[in-house]
Amino acid sequence: MTAAGAGQRRRHAIALLLAAAASCWGTAVWAQAWPGRTVTLVVGSAAGSAPDLYARALAEQWTRQTGGTFVVDNKPGANGNLSAEAVLRAPPDGATLWIGTQSMVTINPAAYDRLRWKAADFKPIVKGVEAPLVLVTHPSVPATTFAELGRWIGAHRGEAAYASFSPGTPSHFLGFQLNEQLKADLVHVPYKGSAPQVNDLLAGQVPLGFTQLAVAAPHIAAGKLRAIAVTGPRRSPALPAVPTLAELGSPALSTTIWFGVLAPAATPRPVLDAILASAVAAHADPALRARLEAQNFDVPNEAGPAFERAVAAETQRWARLVKASGFSASD
Repeated sequence: MTAAGAGQRRRHAIALLLAAAASCWGTAVWAQAWPGRTVTLVVGSAAGSAPDLYARALAEQWTRQTGGTFVVDNKPGANGNLSAEAVLRAPPDGATLWIGTQSMVTINPAAYDRLRWKAADFKPIVKGVEAPLVLVTHPSVPATTFAELGRWIGAHRGEAAYASFSPGTPSHFLGFQLNEQLKADLVHVPYKGSAPQVNDLLAGQVPLGFTQLAVAAPHIAAGKLRAIAVTGPRRSPALPAVPTLAELGSPALSTTIWFGVLAPAATPRPVLDAILASAVAAHADPALRARLEAQNFDVPNEAGPAFERAVAAETQRWARLVKASGFSASD
């Protein structure tokens, strides 16, 4: 090799090393300085919804904690899929994060035939809040226990119906599982949100359903709905006298709904680590925890690999239920 050729190769190698170093240095600085710029939390539901309220509480906490600027961008539609797509269109640099819900993250990949994203596109950061669903009935239903409700449903086989707050959600699939367990030919009545679902439950238009605890709790306290059981692993502090379905011999109906923070999987590792550390610190803050717990949410602060494993396990569980139910949605 000529001296000129060797020199050219050396210059090329040095240029590559400098470029790599600059790239690493830039990532490291951005990670150390995170947020460093305005961070957008993309929510797949409307302003005022439970995920939106969580996102705004987290944005305020992160602002206090880091001194950075955090904004919430609501992109409702297609059961959260529009919000997922919006996050993936943004540069994967830590400045755009997804506030994903259990349904969006773990059910949509199996429920939608033409999904334009996949579970592997996202890195779970932290499960911020979770809560059980509650199985409620209208007071006109002559049942105060799960066993009595089962007998009443059996006596009205093919006539009794259950309300879900949306098709393709845990509220839907828990009703499907209950129907399979009781072999009762329950009619599924889907709604577009918890508010209209609960309104019809209050009116007695539909006799029973699985709904969000935060929405149902005041109506239960007022005696306008009857709580039969909760779906969580333990009794809810909001309804301490109401048993869990696991206690009643139906552990297959156990689940919680949750909202969490996810980042594009293509985000550089140092940036992901910075977001993870900041998210864990935020959810450990007593003020944020008190604010979220006042809304009947638990704050598990399940993060990093533990949250990733939980998401993977739930995704498999819901995929089996989606297949068994025959449900399919189009995006």
